Amino acid sequence: MDSLTRLAAPLGRLLLSLIFIIAGIGKATSATATIGYIASKGIPLPEVSYVLTLIVELGGGALILIGYQTRIVAFLLAGFCIVTGLIFHNDFADQTMFIMFMKNLAMAGGFLQLVAHGAGAYSIDNRGKA
Repeated sequence: MDSLTRLAAPLGRLLLSLIFIIAGIGKATSATATIGYIASKGIPLPEVSYVLTLIVELGGGALILIGYQTRIVAFLLAGFCIVTGLIFHNDFADQTMFIMFMKNLAMAGGFLQLVAHGAGAYSIDNRGKA
């Protein structure tokens, strides 16, 4: 594996994971507002959805960052991106919402690349491999 490829894999995981880790921290520090927003979309049991979202964003983001169980976690995060895009960014007449929806689809695409190709270099999944 050439050095560019070796660096691209962990950099790609870092960039994909950052949005989830940062968003998870934001949600963790504003629980009431986040639960209210979830409830405003008509999602049942918004408190449970909130906790599950924290687990997915913080836990999934961290696991992608370190490259552990990457294919499984990336598959789950791809689904999360699509579902949350459809629920929270579905007003396609609003250009900002449309762009946010497309961002979610783009992230899902990045995660599907991880599903297909794995974590790459500098990951727990590939520790000990040259």
